[in-house]
Amino acid sequence: QVQLVESGGGLVQAGGSLRLSCVASGITFSINIMAWHRQAPGKQRELVARITPGGSTNYADSVKGRFTISRDNAKNTVSLQMDSLNVEDTAVYFCAAVDPRGPSWDKIRSGVIPDDYDYWGQGTQVTVSS
Repeated sequence: QVQLVESGGGLVQAGGSLRLSCVASGITFSINIMAWHRQAPGKQRELVARITPGGSTNYADSVKGRFTISRDNAKNTVSLQMDSLNVEDTAVYFCAAVDPRGPSWDKIRSGVIPDDYDYWGQGTQVTVSS
């Protein structure tokens, strides 16, 4: 049984920091591309950051320079360090995994189905107050 379990969300004042973690089980973590997405009320889910097995990263423009994604393959964990938070960062944050050898990654990479990840966590709420 595959599980992605997020933690670290909460309430923080604007300008503050939070660190989210996602622990994966039931998958070969080291070969999976891992990503963080978020969904704010009334908005579509969007990619926040992604990290490949080799450690290459990409970020949404809105978080570049403020957020850092990292992974620890020994602990099956992907983290998201969020600094300089602002109220627009308020959302539910989801961890996701995709095997780059499978068909889903082609759909994600091509943009046909940009959120066609193999597995998703249940999400953790991040609320930034002004």
